[in-house]
Amino acid sequence: MKRFQSWGLIYFLMAMMISMMVTTIILAQTTAPSAPAAASAAQETSAAAEPAESKPLTAGRIIISLIDVFSQWCIPLIVIGIAGYAYFIKRVKVYEVFVEGAKEGFNVAIRIIPYLVAILFVIGIFRGGGAEGLINRLVAPVMNYFGVPSSILPLCLIRPLSGGGARAVMIDIFKTYGPDSMDGLITSCIQGSTETTFYVLAVYLGAVGVRRTRYAVAACLSGDIAGMIASVIICKIWPWPF
Repeated sequence: MKRFQSWGLIYFLMAMMISMMVTTIILAQTTAPSAPAAASAAQETSAAAEPAESKPLTAGRIIISLIDVFSQWCIPLIVIGIAGYAYFIKRVKVYEVFVEGAKEGFNVAIRIIPYLVAILFVIGIFRGGGAEGLINRLVAPVMNYFGVPSSILPLCLIRPLSGGGARAVMIDIFKTYGPDSMDGLITSCIQGSTETTFYVLAVYLGAVGVRRTRYAVAACLSGDIAGMIASVIICKIWPWPF
């Protein structure tokens, strides 16, 4: 009986949140007043205000609004659901377990600091020593020959090493060529289909104390290369409206 009541409480809270989200979307889509701009101060005082115009409620606008609201409520709902399930169903002391996990996470963070320092040092040498520029000059003509924008080459080189550096390169490409250009589309696909391989390996393998990585680096880099090649091919053959 207690378990049924606990599940009922969780379902009730989730149903209330979902109903509030849907109500907010419908109200935002159906009541969108727009006040007319006055041409002069005399017209503002003399002319009567026009009635508010309502925008049509279409399926596309509802879907976009649902995605927008869901992205805002997704993490709070997950946190509330996990905490409610642990406390009401499993009878777990949520706060005490959270504090214990935070303490363990702090110890893991201290343990992986040497690995992070090492990978950041390697990234600094790679970028500051001129290796990145040399590879750009050697590979750019080949990419141009096959019709691949050479502007994405710095992103391909820095993406497995640094997420922040790759994001900076992506923003620079957006400012130079535009986010809707071929360069911008390929950049977005590469950014979403690859990972900061060396950083992730340093963090996770360092956290568990693994020193012999065997085929982990080769497998991860193969996945990154496959994602980059697929991004170029898809953006080239897809009928984008340019």
